[in-house]
Amino acid sequence: MKVAVSGLNNTDNPAPGIPVIKSISSKHEIIGFSYDPNEPGNYMNMSEKTYLMPYPSLGFEELKSRLLEIKKKSGVDAIIPNLDAELPLYIKYQDEIEALGIKLCLPSAENFELRNKNRLDVLCEDLGIIYPKTHEVSSISDLQKIVDDGNKFPMMIKGNYYKAYKAHNIESAIEYFYKISNEWGFPVLVQEVVSGDEINLVGVGDGEGILVGGVSIKKLTTTEIGKIWTGVTIHNEKLMSIAQEFVALTKWKGPFELEVMANLNSVYMIEINPRFPAWVYFATEIGVNLPLMVTDIMEGKKLSPLLTYPQNKMYVRYTGELVTDFNDFIKLLSTKEL
Repeated sequence: MKVAVSGLNNTDNPAPGIPVIKSISSKHEIIGFSYDPNEPGNYMNMSEKTYLMPYPSLGFEELKSRLLEIKKKSGVDAIIPNLDAELPLYIKYQDEIEALGIKLCLPSAENFELRNKNRLDVLCEDLGIIYPKTHEVSSISDLQKIVDDGNKFPMMIKGNYYKAYKAHNIESAIEYFYKISNEWGFPVLVQEVVSGDEINLVGVGDGEGILVGGVSIKKLTTTEIGKIWTGVTIHNEKLMSIAQEFVALTKWKGPFELEVMANLNSVYMIEINPRFPAWVYFATEIGVNLPLMVTDIMEGKKLSPLLTYPQNKMYVRYTGELVTDFNDFIKLLSTKEL
């Protein structure tokens, strides 16, 4: 199967595309989908061909036109979209995309909206998990009222879909409010800070209520923007049970990541990402190839759940350098393919 993979950024804020490609390239041919000719994955020789894609803000007709063009040229059979900004478009129009002969493995639009941060409290109640106190704000006066009502700093300032910053005073809270609202719109969320170990679980649901794969990692060190730099595998029975209940309740289809804070007997849900995280190749390396499970689901294969993995395996992210020809950059920029 020829699989298109997006999210080819591999800098200090890495996207999941390169890890996904590394996980499935031994079984499938790869097409790269890129939104930026500067993305390192365009030049790492990991795909048969790379295509520049129209920005999601241009709408479905632009995407459909580009997909038809690419299918005619390269015969793409399936897509694994990996970026927050593009997922709403792929999810909303997944029936139309599959009608083009292109397979997807994505949750329903209803499930996608269900895990929005401003609705996550309802889902958490159904799952029996604690969700930190969260307020929606649409103005500086709303933000100031939350502070005046006795909510203490530090507090998290979050976008509904993406980005989160820890504010230690009203000045930094206002700064982050503008930063998030200018980029991601409203509502902006103000959330209490909870303490504990930050644990992330990456999993895949089969669309019929079964969690077919899952791996948890405890963050040890992170970058300035919170991206994991080192971590260690951990098996938290309660978190794995929550993941299974989440998939059973929603009939979630495709990849997801649960981000939680755990302390003593309490687990607090922070957010649910509807895609693979950038550390997903770590799961592949320890024997749980989640991206390959996604392609298997696309091909209609029945999977047996794989929820066990070795403990105390350490994840270490590192940087590398690549020398390539500037003419490749020019070609990609001018022809929109490489």
